[in-house]
Amino acid sequence: MAILITGAAGYIGSHCCVETLEAGYQVVGLDSFVNSKPEVLNRIKAITGRDFLFYRGDMRDKDLLDRIFTENQVDTVIHFAGLKAVGESVERPLDYYDNNVCGTVTLCDAMLRHGVRRVVFSSSATVYGTPERCPIPEDAPLGPESPYGRTKLMIEEILRDLCSAKEGLLSAVLLRYFNPIGAHPSGMIGEDPQGIPNNLMPYITQVACGRLEELKVFGGDYDTPDGTPVRDYIHVVDLAKGHIRAIEKAASSKGVMVYNLGTGRGYSVLEVIKAFEAATGISIPYRIVDRRPGDVPVCYADPSKALRELQWRPEMDINQMCRDSWNWQSRNPMGYDAR
Repeated sequence: MAILITGAAGYIGSHCCVETLEAGYQVVGLDSFVNSKPEVLNRIKAITGRDFLFYRGDMRDKDLLDRIFTENQVDTVIHFAGLKAVGESVERPLDYYDNNVCGTVTLCDAMLRHGVRRVVFSSSATVYGTPERCPIPEDAPLGPESPYGRTKLMIEEILRDLCSAKEGLLSAVLLRYFNPIGAHPSGMIGEDPQGIPNNLMPYITQVACGRLEELKVFGGDYDTPDGTPVRDYIHVVDLAKGHIRAIEKAASSKGVMVYNLGTGRGYSVLEVIKAFEAATGISIPYRIVDRRPGDVPVCYADPSKALRELQWRPEMDINQMCRDSWNWQSRNPMGYDAR
């Protein structure tokens, strides 16, 4: 049986492909390359020494999904595909609802028609909105403050409804990510955003390698120790390994299961900059600008449930995250376009 990974060529999806292949599973990948590059596939195969089937296309393409499920014995879907930038979602909300929510409805419909009953969903800590307290447990109130976050919550609700329908149409593991950074230790795959990065670490690394002149820090007047937003940063490889445990959980349990994937430790933007400078010896010029719509002041996880029920814990600290991020960017200064 195979694992279908949607968004397989993306930042998190590519690292998940590596861990899934190395865990011995057969992988079928799907990606439209809207926010990723075909070269990623070659890198995944080089890292793992394993080949896998791949389909290029959009998850909203019903005929393509039928073909995938007909040609492969898919047992579980790991669902990453979707648009993912908080700020961009404020400017382009319809694109986010169409791609993320409508795409997931099409995917779930195809799964049910072909008898695929297990899904691991790439959700987000943005579903919590501005948390009442930190660390955030899974049963905290939900109130996303951006269209991106609302699409994640809508998809969670869709999956809940399918799981609670008569005879339980699906078994779903909802993984609420905090802030993945870092890269595979080989330096062969990493985060390669188009245009000016929306996420902090690729912004830092592109300044470090000279692609950008300075880092813009969005907001210096938050109610935090240094005025900049505080987030829970997790190494992308640790995050990807969490999906292997989630596959196992979906196979052995029924209904909906929700887990935070984070470290339980918050770092401000300025703390991350200092950590990167300490890990690499490179100075990062930055300028504090206005806040970005949709951002919250403080957000970090209570990951104890994932430890208790999935036997998963993050292993790499902020220094390793910074070193691996720079290892990727320094080896690939222009990302996947040139080495």
